[in-house]
Amino acid sequence: MRHTSRLESAGPIGLVLPSVSLLLALAPSPAAPQEPGYLRHPVSVEVDLKRTVGKMTPIWAYIGYDEANYTYLPDGRRLLTDFSELSRTTVHVRAHNMLNTHEGSPIALKWGSSNVYTEDEDGNPVYDFTTIDRIVDTWVERGMTPVMEIGFMPRVLSTHDGPYRHYWQPGDPYSDIYSGWAYPPNDYDKWADLVYEWVRHSVDRYGQEEVERWWWQVWNEPNISYWQGTREEFFKLHDYTAHGLKRALPTARIGGPNTAGAASANAASFLTEFLEHCRSGINHATGQVGSPLDFFGFHAKGRPVVTDAGHVRMGMGNQLLQLQAGFEILASFPEFQDLPVILGESDPEGCAACGRQFGYPEMDYRNGTMFSSYTASSFAKKFELADHYGTNLHGAISWTFTFPDQPLFSGFRSFSTTHGINKPVLNAMRMFGMMGGDRVAVTSDAGLSAFQVIAEDLRGAADVGALASREERTASVMVWHYHDDDVPAPPVAVRLTVRNVPAERARVHHYRIDEYHSNAFTAWREMGTPQQLTRQQLERLRRAADLDQLTSPRWMQVSQGIAILEFDLPRQGLSLVQITW
Repeated sequence: MRHTSRLESAGPIGLVLPSVSLLLALAPSPAAPQEPGYLRHPVSVEVDLKRTVGKMTPIWAYIGYDEANYTYLPDGRRLLTDFSELSRTTVHVRAHNMLNTHEGSPIALKWGSSNVYTEDEDGNPVYDFTTIDRIVDTWVERGMTPVMEIGFMPRVLSTHDGPYRHYWQPGDPYSDIYSGWAYPPNDYDKWADLVYEWVRHSVDRYGQEEVERWWWQVWNEPNISYWQGTREEFFKLHDYTAHGLKRALPTARIGGPNTAGAASANAASFLTEFLEHCRSGINHATGQVGSPLDFFGFHAKGRPVVTDAGHVRMGMGNQLLQLQAGFEILASFPEFQDLPVILGESDPEGCAACGRQFGYPEMDYRNGTMFSSYTASSFAKKFELADHYGTNLHGAISWTFTFPDQPLFSGFRSFSTTHGINKPVLNAMRMFGMMGGDRVAVTSDAGLSAFQVIAEDLRGAADVGALASREERTASVMVWHYHDDDVPAPPVAVRLTVRNVPAERARVHHYRIDEYHSNAFTAWREMGTPQQLTRQQLERLRRAADLDQLTSPRWMQVSQGIAILEFDLPRQGLSLVQITW
């Protein structure tokens, strides 16, 4: 086991961080009286390498965040580099606030700005792409592909005369964020021209072939207060945005509408009316029938709570319900059934910049292995739902980035903490990045289907499931032991059987995320939860954040095409077994 000794002080480095009480967030979860989901029998997981069920599409390779200006800060650049190097596949990235007018500090929670659009004293447009270039350059230099969010409204184009910028902090009413940037344009032609100029500038700077790979989407969550106009005004915004985009680059890809959810009456009717408009409505910009739509997107979130017993209980069923509803709505439009689907945000809950210290104790899952095991189980179920509904699922954006200058392990929804110390959830993404080729058939006698979780939630038995893929000479099997209740429970014994391995001997690598593997949070707690780190401590935490192997690589015999491995898997633990021949 690792992380069992403290480091001697070598002098403080880095930021002097504010003192924040994190004791409740750091304490182990109290034992539940009946240990929800405790399995008292060995779990059998079987994989058949000859039964292909679909492509191992890298739907996980999508990230997003509110604070676009965090992109080029040191912690942001470090995390983007780490994420871009997780696998062979292209990583996609999305950010809010790309078009906001600068006012005050450019670095703040749930805020960003570029000052891209202003006007001279005669009302003529003035374009300045300096800050946008700084953001996009950081992405493109790392081989990342933008899911470019066209929003929000520049100040001089907003119909709102009141405050433009918000100054929201965690603990404030969330409604405080909806200020002048959230309103429709006072001139739709000027808005379309802004989009045109942005796309033309992008082509000039990065080349047409590069920009043709990007995805462009209009606004964010227009069915709630992020859009302070009517539905018809949003459809008009989409039309004018598409007109400016396609005028600049006919092959550019536009999509949406990125609603908040899909299962509520509000979200479902918005998605349906939007698709109806794109199919047969009168285009506000051109007067023709229909509006361009090259991909479809909506958001899906879970719903964690704190139980009467005092522990966090996740709500994966709610997230999967949103996916089911959105996929069903899309399937009801045969014209759009084959469109790529990019889930604009797909997360365990809906407030990245919230934590226990600000009155959100349900966010305690974020620092440890609850987040990583939830991620593994939920992504596998996204594949399952997409397969069932025939959905062309391309990506699911994790709205999970980094929050510089915050206390270490402050409880925000992030891949890494201040000083670039990555959390266990990033290692779940590393595991996904090691998988490729085709998805193959998996059965587990303790695995739960997406439909079971939607119907019953994860309140009874734990979900000990698996996702498997096969490439030319490698099989990869990810196995998780997940439960919505964050309480202690014994590990389970797993018997993993992999059939149709085309060799007599194979090499096995077993990677693990649990309390003492691939887990900088545990190492930090063992140090005594310091907020000021020595150089030795920082280096140790960064090493602890790397993806560990449970055992050394080894060769094993394969009998009649069957490879069998047995191991224990702790609650909220995650294993990736790779067999190479």
